[in-house]
Amino acid sequence: MASGVAISDEVIEHYNSIRVRQVGADAGQRFKLVVMRLSDDKKSIIVDSENCLKVKDVENTDVLKKVLSKLPVDDCRYGLYDCRYENKESVKEDLVFILSAPESAMLKSKMVYASSKAALKAKMPDREASCLVEKLGGNLKSLEGKPV
Repeated sequence: MASGVAISDEVIEHYNSIRVRQVGADAGQRFKLVVMRLSDDKKSIIVDSENCLKVKDVENTDVLKKVLSKLPVDDCRYGLYDCRYENKESVKEDLVFILSAPESAMLKSKMVYASSKAALKAKMPDREASCLVEKLGGNLKSLEGKPV
């Protein structure tokens, strides 16, 4: 908590929900994207429920465009994105951590989000600090079922 911003319990609950597949649960009800933001008083990180996506919300759409549409162009956000891709070896699914800090966001907001990122990731056990681009390298065949 280097920035002094706390992580809400709701964030941890959503993290556990997106990373664990429930046996017998409806696949369409699983989260595809969990968006998080600073609370209005800027003292904690909370789930931005209005901008979260479930699998059923992105069926038969361009998933990446839908995900990007949930990140504001003038403010920062965190996200957890359940990404499905295929490389030369197999089809894989990974949970990707997103820090969206658009150029048009206020500098103070960018600084708070950047300084709170480590505390947020620390609250997410078993979460590797890896970049999807690094994982994929030059071996990517498809992303969300679309050839690249």
